[in-house]
Amino acid sequence: MAKAKTSITTENRSGSAADAAAKEQRTEMPLSDLHPFEGHPFKVLDDELMEQTVESIKQIGVVSPLIVRPDPEGGFEILSGHRRLHAAQLAGLETVPVIVKEMDDDAAIIFMVDSNLQRENILPSERAFSYKMKLEAMKHQGTRNDLETTSRQVVGKLEAADTIGEQTGESGRQVQRFIRLTNLIPEILDMVDEKKIAFNPAVELSYLKPSEQKEFLEAMDYAQASPSLSQAQRLKKLSQEGGCTLDAMCEVMNEIKKDELDHVTIKNEVLRKYFPKSYTPKQMQDTIIRLLEKWQRSKQRDMGR
Repeated sequence: MAKAKTSITTENRSGSAADAAAKEQRTEMPLSDLHPFEGHPFKVLDDELMEQTVESIKQIGVVSPLIVRPDPEGGFEILSGHRRLHAAQLAGLETVPVIVKEMDDDAAIIFMVDSNLQRENILPSERAFSYKMKLEAMKHQGTRNDLETTSRQVVGKLEAADTIGEQTGESGRQVQRFIRLTNLIPEILDMVDEKKIAFNPAVELSYLKPSEQKEFLEAMDYAQASPSLSQAQRLKKLSQEGGCTLDAMCEVMNEIKKDELDHVTIKNEVLRKYFPKSYTPKQMQDTIIRLLEKWQRSKQRDMGR
């Protein structure tokens, strides 16, 4: 929805609490009248949970109504219920229950973010963009209130981030760190969602220029490794100093990490191919040690010849 939209005017508002309540009653609405919230940061995935939702809707319908607001350009914008709408479409429904609320753009953004943050599993990219949207809406509300009541101080970035953090159980600084992820190019942000790149290194990588981030993907592919926090911090420093070239990034990414010096990890499914199913992890370890000792003695004999 275009930001040129304005809040509902006093003339459009009901003059009584009864009329306002009536406007928010549950009603059935054609799916064709509904459209997603512009810039909706939460992904609607065709996963196992979606399949379960579709089957539930086929059996008992949509139990919880969608929350929508009127769109001056036509139809209604969804504030809460994007997954339910998609499931209803897959289930073959023509209408869904909705509750219509009248909100201005800032209030709508805050409502949309808050209603979606109640979900259990939220991706880092979803938190990043939803926190950013809410932060900007809160700042805009603070600016408008400051214009209307000159005694009020404008809401600052950290103050608003602290407020968001209190509502989500995080510090204001952590909220700002999530927002930093919105500076990542889509390919790297997808890797963060897929846990191919850890959160803390990703925050440091967000300070790289987009062109440097693209070259970083080449360096990461060349090294066949994900960056540690210290490596990402060095890349950030290289970028700040103007020396973040592809060669420099490859050199950093090819370094052996400290944890790699201390640990060797072999996946269980790889080991299991070489042992009877009845073997316990202890038996597997003992067998590996015996074989390594035998190999070492063999190498020592070869060197003594």
